[in-house]
Amino acid sequence: MNAPSLSSLSSYQRPIFLTAPLAAALVASLTACASMPGGPSARSAFSQASLPAAVQVPAGHTVSLETVAKGEITYECREKAGMPGTMEWAFVGPQATLADRSGRMLGRYFGPPATWASSDGSALVGAQVAVSAASAGSIPLQLVKTTSTTGMGSMTGHAFVQRVATVGGVAPSRSCDAASRGQREVVPYQADYIFWKPAASAG
Repeated sequence: MNAPSLSSLSSYQRPIFLTAPLAAALVASLTACASMPGGPSARSAFSQASLPAAVQVPAGHTVSLETVAKGEITYECREKAGMPGTMEWAFVGPQATLADRSGRMLGRYFGPPATWASSDGSALVGAQVAVSAASAGSIPLQLVKTTSTTGMGSMTGHAFVQRVATVGGVAPSRSCDAASRGQREVVPYQADYIFWKPAASAG
């Protein structure tokens, strides 16, 4: 059986031949699209320039790891310390999963004390240095300084951790009174935790 000639094919069936200049232009166009904001290979490095000064990491440090935490914060209705008869929703602690920017699971975050534990066996414990207000209905931005680490892995060598891009997590809005003493409420939250190393050791 003879193959059909090109002239006998419809415009939808005819093969497309690219000249060298046209092929080069197409490759250049695809490369430019990939490098545009939102393109598959584009992701801007984290910058703290827009953060309040109180939660900025001191000069001489560089970002070493960016993570996204999704989880919950537990509150309990308790009497305020030193204020008999006055009730409040007291912070109990967080529980969250940690993932990198691509969604790959890295470990978990819990406390107190604030602890970031990697699935590779390493862990970092930190203490709060400062906080700054976030958007309404979200827990504050936070700067944490490392106090101890265990194991060798992704949580090793970091000097500071920032909590940014917070969503939710604030204390319940419902009443906390003597009748609800001891009751607990779990509130969902999300935040980015940005880890910083001394510039000389980052790599």
